[in-house]
Amino acid sequence: QVQLQESGPGLVKPSQTLSLTCTVSGGSITTDSYYWSWVRQSPEKGVEWIGYITYLGRTYAMPNFKSRTSISRDTSKNHFTLQLSSVAPEDTAVYYCARVPADYSVYDALPEIRGQGTQVTVSS
Repeated sequence: QVQLQESGPGLVKPSQTLSLTCTVSGGSITTDSYYWSWVRQSPEKGVEWIGYITYLGRTYAMPNFKSRTSISRDTSKNHFTLQLSSVAPEDTAVYYCARVPADYSVYDALPEIRGQGTQVTVSS
């Protein structure tokens, strides 16, 4: 079964860039018809979808994040990454990477197949 694991710094200073990596095992990120996603959750804002990279390598970021989000992948390492620039304290959240099917449309809850999450705090 597929497993996902987030990694990255737990503390980021305001105005810096948050960088997270999701390492996937038990399945390939190039497997047909799956989208590899980044989602976050905080008490203040609930679940927020950030964006995804498809099995073909195409990327999409939600409108709220589009201007400061970059999602990429390394197929040789079977991982994908999130970069979120110009972070502010409001970006403090638990960040999850996840796998969803291409026709997924549930955006108000955490997806079932996801990593355990990593706490990121934005503070000076």
